[in-house]
Amino acid sequence: MSRLKVLPQYLLPKQALTTLAGRVAGAKGGSMTTGLIRWFVGKYGVNMDEAVNPDIESYSSFNEFFTRPLREGARPLADADFICPVDGAISQFGEIDDHQIFQAKGHKFTTAQLVGGDASLAAHFQHGSFANLYLSPKDYHRLHMPCDGRLTRMIYVPGALFSVNPTTARGIPGLFARNERVVCVFESAEYGEFVMTLVGATIVGSMATVWHGVVNPPRQAKVCEWRYDDQQVTLKKGEEMGRFLLGSTIVMLFKPNTIKFNPDWAPERGIRLGEMMGNRPAR
Repeated sequence: MSRLKVLPQYLLPKQALTTLAGRVAGAKGGSMTTGLIRWFVGKYGVNMDEAVNPDIESYSSFNEFFTRPLREGARPLADADFICPVDGAISQFGEIDDHQIFQAKGHKFTTAQLVGGDASLAAHFQHGSFANLYLSPKDYHRLHMPCDGRLTRMIYVPGALFSVNPTTARGIPGLFARNERVVCVFESAEYGEFVMTLVGATIVGSMATVWHGVVNPPRQAKVCEWRYDDQQVTLKKGEEMGRFLLGSTIVMLFKPNTIKFNPDWAPERGIRLGEMMGNRPAR
């Protein structure tokens, strides 16, 4: 049944739809833009009271509205080693089975596939932990740091643009390792190496990071890598690290014995930026 539900995903002109969505989202269309934003707020129940600027008519483009910052204090940070980096819902989380990440019933993908084929990098997370977190269209779409970290690498991996909603995750094998993605590798002085992977999707116009700006478009046909070993790109827990234009997913990887997840977490549970994601296990 899941495969039948996602059959249209294989047939849709995903690249063309994404390009069109990006143009519409970036356009400064005056009253038409305001009308689109007003419809979107009503359709998805967006809470504008949380925004620094709650005035719908003041946004010149849909992108400006969609990546709006939250007001001070809207997402207090929990007293925890690792905080949740996004608003959204839990797709899956838990232990990495050797190199296998659980996507949905009957579907797995490997850490090497996720990071663009770098087996050496993937090996660091053998028997480690993962979290796949889904951002729906209504959610706040800036991404924040789960803990302090220094950026060492960024890898752009070209791929498909399937939707990443829960139905698609149940029906398309290896979804998060098939879609376009941006792999960000960090080093924490306290917790070691960890990865935050921004996964693209249908009509996700672009992905951006605070140190690079927009990574895509342009969409490259090959894996691209940037190294930051000789730079001090350091971000504190809770600081913004990137953003999506329209809904998508973030996949995180941690080394073994690094994180014990929040016992209240469960697949499909709603989550908020700043809540406790987990703590370092007792030694």
